[in-house]
Amino acid sequence: MVPYVLEEVYEALDAIEQGDDGELKKELGDMLFHVVMLSQMATERGAFTMDDVLERISTKMIDRHPHVFDPNHVPGEDDGGLSAWEARKAKERPRESSALDGVPKALPALLRAHRISEKAGVVGFDWPHVAGVRAKLDEEVGELDEAIASGDAEAIGEELGDVLFTLVNLGRHLPVDAETALRTATSRFEARFRALETQLARDGRMVNETSAEALEPLWRQMKGR
Repeated sequence: MVPYVLEEVYEALDAIEQGDDGELKKELGDMLFHVVMLSQMATERGAFTMDDVLERISTKMIDRHPHVFDPNHVPGEDDGGLSAWEARKAKERPRESSALDGVPKALPALLRAHRISEKAGVVGFDWPHVAGVRAKLDEEVGELDEAIASGDAEAIGEELGDVLFTLVNLGRHLPVDAETALRTATSRFEARFRALETQLARDGRMVNETSAEALEPLWRQMKGR
């Protein structure tokens, strides 16, 4: 079931990014079907039922949003926001647990980096200002340059990872979600590259048959559209 669940989630994300409500309705139905199917499989092996799933999420939402659901709640500064949410989650965890618990290892790398650093930030392990993250990025790029100069493949991989992780943190402080930003940038590049291929095809050429010097002005033209 795992690959099919992932596929349906990504198809729903595509529909959201395209702003296609009709497609989103279809994909949400597909996702819901998988929720029902997995719940039925669990019921048949005596683990839990669909009712248990719904009761669990309802209870969790009510417990973590007292400012919304509790009529006797006294308003305070900790009513909303990520810090309040994480604080309430922390009360549910054993004392020996980590503040980083609960982030799935199967998440896309950029999204997992965001969630890990976000959780660390909630408990105070973070840069207080975006300027600190930006300075850290310069430091990490410098270390990557040194690794490239050394020719050490393992060091290069490690330093590139540090650069990417710092970029995720920079996005978090701006705030810009790195996963979304990269998906958008990739889609933008894809659209421009396809337009470039179309333009060249009109002239009877292909990308691999065109010099870098000739491609550069065409690429700028695609970017300017």
